[in-house]
Amino acid sequence: MKILVVSDSHGSVGPMVEAVEKESPDIIMHLGDGWRDAMRLQDRYPDIPLFQVPGNCDYSVSEPKELLLTVQEKRILLCHGHTYGVKQSLLKAALTAEEQDLDLFLFGHTHKPLVDMHGKTLFLNPGSISSFHPTYGVAGIKDGKLSARTAFL
Repeated sequence: MKILVVSDSHGSVGPMVEAVEKESPDIIMHLGDGWRDAMRLQDRYPDIPLFQVPGNCDYSVSEPKELLLTVQEKRILLCHGHTYGVKQSLLKAALTAEEQDLDLFLFGHTHKPLVDMHGKTLFLNPGSISSFHPTYGVAGIKDGKLSARTAFL
């Protein structure tokens, strides 16, 4: 199972299309600040399931700020990260991950790619797909094992 993770598209759909073409994911997850961008991406790839949460710049979206999914028995939380104060620290996020028994905590907001372990939880921030040097993340589940990486376009 390959999961493409993007965030902070801020109107840039082209780099997301490029990432989909490069990675051929089974699932796409958009972590906010580009709600309409994700909808345009879903229109282009209707056969790839897409899950998304709103970010702090998605003003007119009233959807929940986070989404908890179970994918191949892995508990995955999607959020933009601003409600957890991720620009200052991952402490609140790590406590939530422990409380909710998460396997994967996905967040954006900082525009800085990150892959890190906190306890049993893998943290992935794909960076910003709209930056001067666009970045994205890929999470994988194979034989019950979870992996994550970030990549530049």
